[in-house]
Order: sequence, then C-alpha cells, then structure tokens
Amino acid sequence: MSKFTIFPAIDLRNGRVVRLEQGDPDRETVFGTDPAKMARRWLLSGAEWLHVVNLDGAFDEAGAANWAALPALTQLGAKVQFGGGIRTMADITRALDAGVNRVILGTVAIENPALVSKAITQFGKDKIAVGIDARNGRVKTRGWMKDTAVNPVDLGKEMRACGVRTVIYTDIGRDGVLGGVNVQATVQLSQVTGLKVIASGGVSTMEDIERCYAQAEHGLVGVITGRAIYDGSLDLEEALNLVTPS
Repeated sequence: MSKFTIFPAIDLRNGRVVRLEQGDPDRETVFGTDPAKMARRWLLSGAEWLHVVNLDGAFDEAGAANWAALPALTQLGAKVQFGGGIRTMADITRALDAGVNRVILGTVAIENPALVSKAITQFGKDKIAVGIDARNGRVKTRGWMKDTAVNPVDLGKEMRACGVRTVIYTDIGRDGVLGGVNVQATVQLSQVTGLKVIASGGVSTMEDIERCYAQAEHGLVGVITGRAIYDGSLDLEEALNLVTPS
C-alpha cells in the first residue's frame, strides 16, 4: 500500500482555530484560541503533518495574527503544509522561512500560473502544492468567493505542466458539513492528470477514511479532516492507526 497521510486541519481566523461551513465566513464555529495547543492535541494522537490555513489571507485580508501563530506550529515537530492568500514569491519565502514544509498555492494558480512554475523552479516540487477548490465542477478562487469557468481537471493538467506534482482537491459543497468525501472526483483528478491528490472536504466518519485509503494505489495520497475530529465524530488516533502499516 502506498504512503497515505491524514492531515488534521487547523483553520485560522484572527489567530483563532475555527471551522467554516462550505467556506462561508458567516457560518463560523470557534474551536480554540491557542493554535499550538490544538496542534499538540493532534500530534499526541499520532499526526505527522498539520494542514494550516490562513483564512483571513484567503479572503484578501492581512491575516497578521495567523502569520504570527505560524512559527509556534512549525516548531512542534510535525510537518506543516500552509496556504491561504499566498500569491507572491515573497509570501512563499516568508512561509518557508517560518518553517513550513509545503506551501499551498490556490488563487494564484488560476490568476498567475507563471508564478507557480517559478516557485517550483526556485523551491522544488516537494515544497509547493496547489489547492484546487471546486463546486459543481467549476474552480472557485479568492477564498471560494469568486467563480471561474475552469474545470478542475483542466487546471490539474495545466499545473502538472507547470511542474506541480501534488494538489489538494476540495469539494466545497461538502466542506465543513460532514457530507462525505467526493472520492470519485478526487481519484478521477489523479488518474487523468497523473498528479498526487489529497482529498479535502466532507470527512465525517471512519468510513470516509477507509474509502480514501482504499484508493491510495490510484493517486489519492492523503485526506484532510477538520470538523469531524473537532466534533468527535472521527477519532484521529484510530484513523491514523488504520493507515499506518504495523
């Protein structure tokens, strides 16, 4: 079985740990005010990676409190992938300098694909991932607030040509509402493009983890879980034990 990673999500707004329903800033639940404390909880469960999102940055806000929280997260011993409003080479450098292992580019992949190519060339394919966030088969940008006419598979092919090897695919309609992972669309994206794909959006129970893990040989290399582990409908330690070879 291929290496498969479960990423506990730490979504930050004004330095607080929150979850949004379907990315809607007006449907926010606050789960904590100390991101490092929350991160330690997931690391004690056995997590090796953290998926950290600067939601303020995604919404075109500065997100200063979220950037300030980042070094404490990268110093805990886990690997960190970080995204949200990263749209310049300076932003990428800032994140890597803060100890981030992999930077996620989202909106810029649509608006400035040349920057993605430049980032891959400068920092390497292991340091850069692209977030492809879609609703009803169309990519959305700017914190999911802006519609595009772009199909996720077409964007995936373009990113592959730019040198990208790993993408995070989010089905927006399922995010934050425990609606079940869109495994079919996630695997299709990998199969058609040759990209390694991390699934995001909709994890609810252990069954979702099992369904994703079963596709590890078909390019689905990981899954992000947020609300399920915060609400307790998914036991992170149990999930990690499932995907960790004994």
